[in-house]
Amino acid sequence: MDHSRRNFIKKATATGAAILAAPAVFGNVSFPKKQKVTDATTPFKLKYGPSIGMFQLHAGNDIIDNIKFCYDMGFRAMFDNGLMGRPVEDQVKIANEMHRLGMELGPFVLYADFAVTSFVLNKPETREMLVNKMKEGVEVAKRTGVKWALVVPGRYDERLHRDFQTANIIDNLRYCCDVMEPAGLTIVLEPLNTLHDHPGLFLTGIPQAYSICRAVNRPVCKIVDDIYHQQITEGNLIPNIEAAWSEIAAFHLGDNPGRNEPTTGEINFKNIFKYIYSRKYEGVLCMEHGMSNRTKEGEARVIQAYRECDSFEV
Repeated sequence: MDHSRRNFIKKATATGAAILAAPAVFGNVSFPKKQKVTDATTPFKLKYGPSIGMFQLHAGNDIIDNIKFCYDMGFRAMFDNGLMGRPVEDQVKIANEMHRLGMELGPFVLYADFAVTSFVLNKPETREMLVNKMKEGVEVAKRTGVKWALVVPGRYDERLHRDFQTANIIDNLRYCCDVMEPAGLTIVLEPLNTLHDHPGLFLTGIPQAYSICRAVNRPVCKIVDDIYHQQITEGNLIPNIEAAWSEIAAFHLGDNPGRNEPTTGEINFKNIFKYIYSRKYEGVLCMEHGMSNRTKEGEARVIQAYRECDSFEV
């Protein structure tokens, strides 16, 4: 354990190891008298997954130190969108350390080209490209043991009726599933908002993604529900999670507006986490967001925010 991480834990666990009561680390924050104080190193109720490097100012630049730091802070998952692009030796290094600590590795980005039409097309060359991309993802899964691969179906085609595009996506996903299923690797489709971040994409909503997954009808074709994107696109977060529950395999987190840590925007993450926990969810909730204060104190505040939102009654 490096000095920075040891010092952080020492501060965070001072006077009863109380993360919410450690002003030297987290600042002077007032809480209701009846609010429970949680041990800084106690595992969270759910598998919130920081990105590798999220707490770099505390953990340094080393990949393994970053994973260890997150474990020490009570996280039992990580995610790495760029896992596929890392050198093979780094992929193996990450996987080995995660396995040693008993942590779960969340979805990596397998295919997300926002600039082109792809899944919406009924073209042999497009299908061949997608199938080959899936094969690359399977090799990453073999090295790392990761269970989920994130896919964004790309842009919509203004010259083709939306229903035909939907049918083409369903067909193309079935071909992709033929590659993924024998390897036990699950595609997670991510609907993204077009109002603020990604104009022009085809897949935007949870009901839309749900209908596609039901039509594909394969156990390795599911949804990653990005709470940030869905708050912008449609809101109604918990009812939509409930309605699509059978097809949701992972979550992405981020508050709105700002796409920073929970408690910085309008989303009631404490209630959302309580609902997800009540469904006995055991997958990863990827912390795919920035932080409102990009300093050491800001990193500590991110951890504190998750402690606050994870303090729901069970």
